[in-house]
Amino acid sequence: MVSVTHNAPVYRTAEIRAIESATAAALPQPGLMARAGLAAAEIARSVAASGRVLVVAGPGNNGGDAFVVALHLKAWFYKVDVVFAGNAIKLPPDAKAAHAAWLDCGGTTLPSIPKNGAWDLVIDGLFGIGLQRDISGETAALINTINAFGVPVLALDLPSGLDSDGGCMRGPTIKAAHTVTFIALKPGLLTGDGPDCCGQIHVCDLGVDVESIKAANGHVTGEDILRAALPPRRANSHKGSYGSVGVLGGAAGMVGAALLAGRAALYLGAGRVYVGLLDAQAPGVDTSQPELMLRAAADIAGIDHLNSLAIGPGLGQSDAARELLRAALKTKLPLVIDADALNLLAADSALQATLFNRSGDNILTPHPAEAARLLGYSTSTIQSDRVASACEIARRYKSHVVLKGAGSVCASPEGLWFINTSGNPGMASAGMGDVLSGIIAALLAQGASASNALLAGVYLHGAAADDLVAAGAGPIGLTAGEVSLAARRRINR
Repeated sequence: MVSVTHNAPVYRTAEIRAIESATAAALPQPGLMARAGLAAAEIARSVAASGRVLVVAGPGNNGGDAFVVALHLKAWFYKVDVVFAGNAIKLPPDAKAAHAAWLDCGGTTLPSIPKNGAWDLVIDGLFGIGLQRDISGETAALINTINAFGVPVLALDLPSGLDSDGGCMRGPTIKAAHTVTFIALKPGLLTGDGPDCCGQIHVCDLGVDVESIKAANGHVTGEDILRAALPPRRANSHKGSYGSVGVLGGAAGMVGAALLAGRAALYLGAGRVYVGLLDAQAPGVDTSQPELMLRAAADIAGIDHLNSLAIGPGLGQSDAARELLRAALKTKLPLVIDADALNLLAADSALQATLFNRSGDNILTPHPAEAARLLGYSTSTIQSDRVASACEIARRYKSHVVLKGAGSVCASPEGLWFINTSGNPGMASAGMGDVLSGIIAALLAQGASASNALLAGVYLHGAAADDLVAAGAGPIGLTAGEVSLAARRRINR
């Protein structure tokens, strides 16, 4: 759980290192490690008001931060046990000084966790952003032991074992109740495995004005984006004021996907919604939502007042589906490309060239397996660095992209990227992607830019699911149709 404002900056490891280097010489005393240790100790004190604390210090600067935390907690009359999983001679200079200060105040270090110990809090200072290898052996056993304690863990900078950039676990990984991260957010905290490992995230900038040193390419998406995407409605308006959406899909056996997308577009305010279905046996009316105008898929191209087009929900990969995609790419409409339309695109270099060269805006909405097909990688490679994967798709396909999943990553062709913090595991059910496509298409039809429509749509989609869970309708058994209705309530609220 992270409580940060919309547009809070997020930095990759190399960028944080550059900021640290630029800051070190100019920052007045105390330096960064002293500030980080004090900030973390104050959070530790708020988590465990008193008692016994186990501090686990690693072989680098994260271990130095841990020694500073131990020093403060000892001064505040906590009983502190320190396990040092490193070599004092090999510590970096600041960490070596922190280790010496701990010893000078009467502190001691242990080579391993005492058996039958009982602690109220564990401080994880094993590895920070510098981890560049998979965890194994004694360190893996140490992390597994900490996770088995069943007491709150406060991780310093990020949970040990979590990749700072990619958000993937590099072997056994600390499951923290709280993570205090220094200077700025890192992508690994927010996407992939990060949300399962970090607990509540506390951002301590240590007095560093990061964006004055380096402008961020990455940011967090929050609720404020909704106001940017959809301004208040004028009283003097009509259905034509809010645009017309086309949805293309609905092959045999998958008509429901196209209807879900169409309903979502309707609930999110599009003035008119046309759903083009490939299944020739499909009904001519959606009896649950008769406001939708159902057509044969080929007829959608003849509608001259469309303002956006979503293609892919239930599309299939037939020759007819491929021709629909080819025709859609030749329009100037803003396009939302999802599901099988992405699979067709990934397999056809001619379609890719048409997409790259078209004048209209493109929004691609792949899940990790679809992203792997778009880039020709394995799904595990995509997931190992979700930010880099989303940015590469955006660049290669000259499109706005959301790589869906825990901490969905949105990227623009210009290299900007955003991590979404709304949503929950209840969204792992059929039809959720179709609803997202309909939401984004509706925002586009109402005049939102491609960037704002994507960011607002992804945030709103997750926030609506969060509202349902808060009301008791999930996460188990949450359905896509419920999310559409909850999104309507959220955007109106």
